[in-house]
Amino acid sequence: MVHVIIPPTLRRFCGGAEQVEVQPGTVTEVIDQLHDRFNGIRDRLLEGSGKVRGSVLLFVNEQDIRFLENQETHLLQGDRLSIVPAFAGG
Repeated sequence: MVHVIIPPTLRRFCGGAEQVEVQPGTVTEVIDQLHDRFNGIRDRLLEGSGKVRGSVLLFVNEQDIRFLENQETHLLQGDRLSIVPAFAGG
C-alpha cells in the first residue's frame, strides 16, 4: 500500500483521517483513488485542467514531485505521499 498523509485542512474530506492507504500507481492515479473514496478532495488538489494547484505541494518520500516526474511519478509499495498546503505571506 501507499501511505497518503492528509493535512489538517483536508481531513474533513477524509472522515478526519490523518493518513489513508491506497494502491500503488502514479500520483495522478493515487489522487483518483482518493477522489473515489473521498468525493471532493480532487477539487482541492487539482485545477480544472488536471494539474496540481499552485497552493498544493506533493512529496513522495520527502522529494517534491516537481523535481521527479511530476504527476507521472510512480509510487511503489510502502511509499509515502505527503500533501502539503503551500503558504504565502509577507
